[in-house]
Amino acid sequence: MIMQSIYLGIVAFIAQSEYALGTSLLSRPIVTGLFTGIVLGDIKTGIIMGATLELAFIGSFSVGASIPPDVVTGGILGTAFAITAGAGTETALLLGLPIATLTLVFKNVYLGLLIPVMNHKADDYANEGNYKGVERMHLAAGFGLSLMLALIVSISFSVGSNTVKGLLDMIPMFVQNGLSVATGIIPALGFAMLARLLINKTVAPYFFLGFIIVGYLDIPITGVAILGAIIAVIVINIMNFRKGQADAAQTTNGGIIDDEEF
Repeated sequence: MIMQSIYLGIVAFIAQSEYALGTSLLSRPIVTGLFTGIVLGDIKTGIIMGATLELAFIGSFSVGASIPPDVVTGGILGTAFAITAGAGTETALLLGLPIATLTLVFKNVYLGLLIPVMNHKADDYANEGNYKGVERMHLAAGFGLSLMLALIVSISFSVGSNTVKGLLDMIPMFVQNGLSVATGIIPALGFAMLARLLINKTVAPYFFLGFIIVGYLDIPITGVAILGAIIAVIVINIMNFRKGQADAAQTTNGGIIDDEEF
């Protein structure tokens, strides 16, 4: 149990290293779920729960000063507690979302209190022309957050797995049935959050085309994804062809004007 807690902490540290090394999407639940499954010896369940949590968190991205619930701790601990308790994906959602929201409190304290101190120190180094000092402050700030989340994951898993299992056993069956229904609703909410950011008049027809194909032609999601990729390639080729024609026409018109002026 202790070694598993340490390994999960390492997974959290690497996943959160985006703050220091740049965005790599290692923090997404579909990735952390896989590695959590590897640590706990149940890769298949880890992938399934990670994918389910990814649907719930799919619209959770930082936009400006808005910081969403922490997907690293929510994804890892939600998946880990559900696996150790022998529960289903509804339990991963039940635990993952509150954990992510609670961790956000600690994350905001770190970002609001400690990061500004390091930023001001980096400004002082920048004024001195000391780029090594700026680099140290950047890495310290990023990896400091990774270390904090790693400790949260390790400590929470080491002390909480048996407690969580006991609490799950106390949940009445009708509540568990309600959670199963919520499992299908929450991913839809995640897609809705993402659609608010992406959907517009240009992409809306393709969005509804996918629903029509699935609903009336009984084509599986994989088939729709392949069809979407093919349509994307065709549309890009048409756009490049039209751009080439426009550039050629502009070049020809420019040559005619130059001849007339000559």
